[in-house]
Amino acid sequence: MTFYVTTAIPYVNAAPHLGHALELVQADVLARQRRARGQDVRFLTGTDDNALKNVAAARNAGVPVRDFVAANGDRFAALRGPLELSFDDFIRTSEARHTQGVADLWKRSRNDFYRREYTGLYCAGCEQFLDTNTCAEHVTPPERVSEENWFFRLSRYQKRIRQVLEDGAVRIEPAARRNEVLAFVRAGLRDISVSRSAARAEGWGISVPGDPDQVVYVWWDALANYVTALDEEAYRRWWAGPSERVHVIGKGIVRFHAVYWLALLLSAGEPLPTAILVHDYLTVDGAKLSKSAGNSVDPVDLADRFGVDALRWWLLRDVATLGDTDFTVARLVRRHDLDLANGVGNLVKRTVSLAYRDGIRPTPHRSDLPQRVDQALDKGDFRAATEAITDEVAHGNRLVETKQPWKLTGPRRTAVVGELLGRCQIIAAELEPFLPSASRRLRNELALEGPPRPAFARLGAAGSLTPDR
Repeated sequence: MTFYVTTAIPYVNAAPHLGHALELVQADVLARQRRARGQDVRFLTGTDDNALKNVAAARNAGVPVRDFVAANGDRFAALRGPLELSFDDFIRTSEARHTQGVADLWKRSRNDFYRREYTGLYCAGCEQFLDTNTCAEHVTPPERVSEENWFFRLSRYQKRIRQVLEDGAVRIEPAARRNEVLAFVRAGLRDISVSRSAARAEGWGISVPGDPDQVVYVWWDALANYVTALDEEAYRRWWAGPSERVHVIGKGIVRFHAVYWLALLLSAGEPLPTAILVHDYLTVDGAKLSKSAGNSVDPVDLADRFGVDALRWWLLRDVATLGDTDFTVARLVRRHDLDLANGVGNLVKRTVSLAYRDGIRPTPHRSDLPQRVDQALDKGDFRAATEAITDEVAHGNRLVETKQPWKLTGPRRTAVVGELLGRCQIIAAELEPFLPSASRRLRNELALEGPPRPAFARLGAAGSLTPDR
């Protein structure tokens, strides 16, 4: 069975921030882990170019919309290097392949569309009409909008969506998010607006087939990217065939992916995703990271200052599965020093020094670490997966302290150091999805083909990062 993993596609009204890095790194770990297990993998990410907020940002910048979204989209694509991402495809919703794909999906769902007038409060930040007078995430008051739109018969799919969520055909992790979605569905689904006036969109977006006065609602448009990115052959392999189809998304857009997207697919006669893995938000001083709020943190700057190992490890080790996580540089540095410098770095350094001096080779070591990592990542629990690795490291360091191999001689010394080398090799292999470069350096060091080298190149004199570098 193949493995198809995707991220949500962010608006390109501003530069990427640390929250975007979180999702990209999480999806990258899933892709790398499955590849390491010998599975065929496709990892897709991209940008949402057709949002009204992109139009507004381009107008404020005095730049044509197409040029504006292209430039900012390039900044998201360029995260590949600094974050060590391994995505196989990067789609922009302004591309011809996407425009044509959205039109095809719309036509296949035509029996579920009808047109009517609508008045409601519209949050430009969320790009959606609200059920209340205020938005829980954006401080800007919503705008009252009256227009005639195309509506989708979401209510027609309530029973089928409830069934696939209850029987686990579409799995949502963690369970708390699944329960929230099920409560929303059980309360009753209402038909939703799925287009906007072309005039309000200033002509930007994908025209509704047969109705050039309307553009496809940005969320309806954006969700389709998971399918429109695939050509005919790739579609058969990654979406229509026997594949795990996994979406990695933030908690604020669960309803779009676990309700609206499922209904669109059911309407068009498409297979459904198999799993939706949901992460919570990153905050700074308790406030959600946001381009519009002006509290974004540049992940490229962090990777440049502290190294990609430290950044990726903090995102995977410290960010909670449930509940928002507050970011500080001090926490990033502390986690690096505790787990990488003083944990795995210390273990490998001591082990390799002993082995190299005496010419000792590794002893095969049975470990439940791969199984623990697999089980955790299947649920999207990156904390549990990284904890499994640090547990193995801690066990190795305890073994060094209790056995004190430098005091042993002969076969007893060989046995202990050989076991330590075997443990270190498993740790290095299991680290690869999380820290690709660090894993390569550790594997090279553990090959014992040259003099011992420092496992982590970005360490200070005492083996620690310095927070003010």
